Parts: sequence; structure tokens; C-alpha cells
Amino acid sequence: MVTPAGYREAASHLKAAYEMSERRACRVLGVDRTSVRYQATRPDDGALRDRLKALAQERRRFGYRRLHVLLRREGHAVNRKRVQRIYREERLTVRRRGGRKRAIGTRRPLELPLVANQRWSLDFVADQMTDGRRFRILTVIDNCTRECLALVADTSLSGARVVRELDAVIRQRGRPDTIVSDNGTEYTSNAVLAWADDTGVGWHYIAPRQAPAERLQRELQRTPARRAAERDAVPIPAARPRSAGSLATRLQRAASALEARMADAAGLCRSAHRTDRPVRCAGWGLR
Repeated sequence: MVTPAGYREAASHLKAAYEMSERRACRVLGVDRTSVRYQATRPDDGALRDRLKALAQERRRFGYRRLHVLLRREGHAVNRKRVQRIYREERLTVRRRGGRKRAIGTRRPLELPLVANQRWSLDFVADQMTDGRRFRILTVIDNCTRECLALVADTSLSGARVVRELDAVIRQRGRPDTIVSDNGTEYTSNAVLAWADDTGVGWHYIAPRQAPAERLQRELQRTPARRAAERDAVPIPAARPRSAGSLATRLQRAASALEARMADAAGLCRSAHRTDRPVRCAGWGLR
């Protein structure tokens, strides 16, 4: 967009270089003659510009509104719009801060898992109980054997909690070569990044909503375990009072039914894990 001052300069150039009249120059530029003839009566902003630039250099994260307040405190009789105009002309706009850099994990491509403990997948299943409380279930899946290695249910699952649960699974099953998850805040926390460096486990991040264990999540949400947990959480006046920490225990016991159903489908892969023989793994085998 050309400013009125720019039109005046262009009209002066046409009159000087091409010997045009003012009327013809304004017709060529498509501007009214009064705009070209206008003489600004605005006072000089030199001192104000210098002081505004000095304040912007001292307070780099201040916008024109806060700089206007500082100028008024110093005794400058200037309104906000004038400060905004000079602020834009001097290109003092505060640069927007970018988002937090997410961890990218290992860059090597994912390989098809052929033996147990070659690749694990982590994801969360979130839901809400009938009394309004929200809870999540951390699922740990072996992508070869299709075994559900852990189902951790709680109302709060932080990165430190994820690390503790992974250590518990590793003590029973051994250390995996690679762990796959999305780039959620729990998986990109300092606790998880430090744990991956200390243990030497490669952590690969994928796009959200592309979890390899989505079918398990759908089956988990359809299972009666969730409905039983919600039914137990409904407050009944005549019921016996329950302890506050029994929610995770009830979910763990109810989820054991799902693990029993998956045991038959993954029997072949479990035997291959015991004998350390490579095998091409089957699907979930759930109906």
C-alpha cells in the first residue's frame, strides 16, 4: 500500500523527469490533487523517535502500549496512536516467540519387529467416569508378540511415572531395542529423555493418532473393565466407604481379563520368545 507521502514523491518525480503537469501526473497515479498538494503541519518527531528507539532497545519485550506509558511518565505529551505509528515506521515490532522445541528422538527408520523386545509401543487411553473424574491408562505393547506388557491406570501419569513403570517392565521382560510413542509432553519430558540416554534405549517419535496399538485401545475401551470401574466409582450413600487409592487397583484387576483374552492369540509368539527363534508375528487375533 502506497502512503500519501509516497504519492507526493512519485508525482514530483513525474513532473521533474517527464515534464508532466500536476494534473496529468495525478491522473497517471490515480490520486487526488489535494493529496499531492497537502503540506503536513505535524511537528518534527525526531526527538520522540530517538527516545522511543532507545526505550525499545532497553525493553526488548515491551510493545508500543507499554512504551507509551514509559514516555508519558517521562513527560512526553504524546497519545497512543502517535506512538503506534512511529513504532511501526521504525519496525520495532516485538518478534513472536516460537513454540517449545519437541524432542525428535532417533532418526533411523522403523524396522519390522521379528523378535520379542525389538520394539515396544507406548500410548495413553483417556476416558471419564460417571462422576466426572478423568483417568488415563498407559499401555505398553510389544509390537512383535502383540503382548500387552503393562496397563497402568491412574488419574495422573507424569513422565517420571512412565519411567518407573518402564523400569518395572524391564526387570521382568528385559530391555527393548526401541520404544515408539507420540511426542506428547509426558514422553518428551526431561525424565524420559534422561532415562533413554542412561539406558541406551532408542526412542522414536511418531505423529499423534498413529499409534501401532490403536486396535488394543479400541478393544480396551469396549471391554467391560472400563464399565465396571465406572460403576464402582459412582458414590452410593449406603455403600461401604472405599479408600482413595483403590481406583488404580480396581482398574488393574479388571484389565487382567483383557490380558487373558490376548494370551491365546499371542501363544505362538510367546513360545518364540522363550526359544529366542525369529518368527513373523501374527495379528491381534481379537474379535
